[in-house]
Amino acid sequence: MASIFSRIIAGEIPCYKVAETANFLAFLDIRPLTKGHTLVIPKIEEDYIFDLADAEFANLHVFSKQVAMALKQAIPCLRVGVCVMGLEVPHAHIHLIPFSQMEEMNFANPKLDLPSEEMQTIANTIAAHFKN
Repeated sequence: MASIFSRIIAGEIPCYKVAETANFLAFLDIRPLTKGHTLVIPKIEEDYIFDLADAEFANLHVFSKQVAMALKQAIPCLRVGVCVMGLEVPHAHIHLIPFSQMEEMNFANPKLDLPSEEMQTIANTIAAHFKN
């Protein structure tokens, strides 16, 4: 069965797209820790990030860096944090989280509930800074 992320890639489920290449997709987390919290995924369906082929793993991280640079330009923050947990969705993914205080990186924090118009504006702003 396809993961929710595979269904997003296939266009069956909408997302707030930030960046896309032939092999990777970045989109806003719909339950963000901070404004701009982005998920970066490979388009191939692989559950565990460390099961990716070496080239795919490396390229995923290079793409994530490009997205993080766009995030840093678009969202006021001191840093863009990186987190890989991989239990919530059986599809390899990287969380990119803009933050200015360490506490903002805590997944136990309440998630933001932003209106769809604001989510789309954030996605558009980040996308405008993305350079591939």
